[in-house]
Amino acid sequence: MNYPPFKVTFLGTGTSSGVPMIGCECEVCTSADKRDNRLRSSIMIETADTTIVVDATPDFRYQMLRLGVKKLDAIIFTHPHRDHMAGLDDVRAFNYLTRSSMNVYCNYLTEEALRRDFYYAFSDTKYPGVPEIELHTIAEDPFYVKELLVEPVLVWHLKMPVLGFRFGPFTYITDANFIEEQEKEKIKGSKAIVLNALRKEKHISHFNLEEAVALVQELNVPEAYFTHISHQLGLHAEVEKELPDGIHLAYDGLTLQF
Repeated sequence: MNYPPFKVTFLGTGTSSGVPMIGCECEVCTSADKRDNRLRSSIMIETADTTIVVDATPDFRYQMLRLGVKKLDAIIFTHPHRDHMAGLDDVRAFNYLTRSSMNVYCNYLTEEALRRDFYYAFSDTKYPGVPEIELHTIAEDPFYVKELLVEPVLVWHLKMPVLGFRFGPFTYITDANFIEEQEKEKIKGSKAIVLNALRKEKHISHFNLEEAVALVQELNVPEAYFTHISHQLGLHAEVEKELPDGIHLAYDGLTLQF
C-alpha cells in the first residue's frame, strides 16, 4: 500500500503535570534548555490535504496557537485521562472558522468520559457557542480519516485499555506499560515508533526508560522517539547521550517526515 507523505509534529512530550512542574526547582524544571520544557503529550499529523491531532490536552489551545494551526480535520483520542482530553472545548474556534463540526474518534471508554465532562456539547438543548462535535466510536478495526488509514493498536495502562495508532510507517503509543504479543505484530515493520518513557525508576502504569528501550529493540524498529516524559527522567541533553543508536528523546516542536 502506498501511504501518502505526511509530517509528524510533537505538540507536547511531557507527562500529566508537564515540565516544568508547578513549584518544582529541580535542575530539569529550571533548565534553560528548551527541550526540557514539555507540554502535555500530543502529536499532529499533516498531509497535503489533511490535518489531525492525537489527543487534545489541557495545552491544546496553546499548542495550536504556537504552531499557527488554521485547519484541523479531526482529533483522535488514545484514552480518557484528563491530560489527554481536557482541551476539547477549544475546538470551538475551529467550529467557528470552518462552520462545521469537529470529527472526534475515540473508544467507548473515552466517549463516556467526553459525554460526561463536556455534557453541554451533547445536550439536546445547546447553548450558543458550545463545541460542535461529531463523535465516531472506534475499537480495534482500522479506519480512515479522509485519505489517512489509521490502524489502532491496543495497549494497557495498568488495567486501562489505551489505543495506540499506526499511520503507515509510523506508530504512536503513549500511556502504556504492557503490550500483548498479537498487538506487537501490528507494530512490526514500522520505520519509526513513539513510546512513553516516564522516568528511570519503575512505574506502575508507564514504561520506564529501560523498558521502553528493551521494547524498541525487541520490535526491531529502526527509529524510536520517547515521549510522556517527567522531570524525574533527567535533563534531555544528558539522557540523550545514554540512549542506543536510533533511539531518541522527543521534544516539543520536533518534526518527522514520512
